Amino acid sequence: MTAQAATLAAAPSSSLILLREDAGGVAVLTLNRPQSLNSLSEAMLEALGDALTAIAHDDAVRAVVLAANGPAFSAGHDLKELNRRRADEDGGRAYFQHVFSMCTAMMQQIVALPQPVIAAVQATATAAGCQLVASCDLAVASRAAKFATSGINVGLFCATPMVALSRNVARKHAMEMLVTGEMISAERAESIGLVNRVVAPGSEKEEALKLARTIAAKSTLALKLGKEAFYHQLDMPLAEAYRYTSDVMVENMLARDCVEGIDAFIGKRKPKWEDR
Repeated sequence: MTAQAATLAAAPSSSLILLREDAGGVAVLTLNRPQSLNSLSEAMLEALGDALTAIAHDDAVRAVVLAANGPAFSAGHDLKELNRRRADEDGGRAYFQHVFSMCTAMMQQIVALPQPVIAAVQATATAAGCQLVASCDLAVASRAAKFATSGINVGLFCATPMVALSRNVARKHAMEMLVTGEMISAERAESIGLVNRVVAPGSEKEEALKLARTIAAKSTLALKLGKEAFYHQLDMPLAEAYRYTSDVMVENMLARDCVEGIDAFIGKRKPKWEDR
């Protein structure tokens, strides 16, 4: 844990910028900078990175829900924080590189995390906030939620959010969001594949938790193998993807959980996972 994270961990929960609550094998991370629209400040990026590192090594966590408090899910990068560094000798270049590298690393942590991550989006997610939703494996959105890659509106093309967005939605849908910066509704986000489900306002977190509990009931070994294989095969040529995933299935078949799972299915009983 970094010094920053240690300080945050020692603070009362009302002052924490990132909250964590664990229950039934599900870790709930909640962005808690409502006064700043949960912008991804340097401190928030560090807190998220530290929390994801801890969860990756926590065998008790079988699924993760990423939620937020306040009137926005996340407004993206903290533009005021970035803009203050224009007074640096290099015009802010080194700091900008540092923050965007932190953000890129954290987004990749979500993808690399052994546990599936579900975004519970209660309100607006813009720019890197939209990227955060797109980086999660699954997403549940309130009907009140809206999404945009809005950097273009301030002269900053959402280049890094584009990476996650373009891996979730079709090319022309992604490009339209990127070049117009316009908000899309939760229903539109669902229709283009950015979110999985749209639910009544106020029920998005419980729906995400319900989904997380369903996932948490599965073998964590199988989930880990499957999530890793899913992202690894996406950009492979078809034949190579089949060769790779066939090898994954062989390894999975030899795992103790698969032996138990198939025996339980044949014996019409509930499996007892050993997660190995």
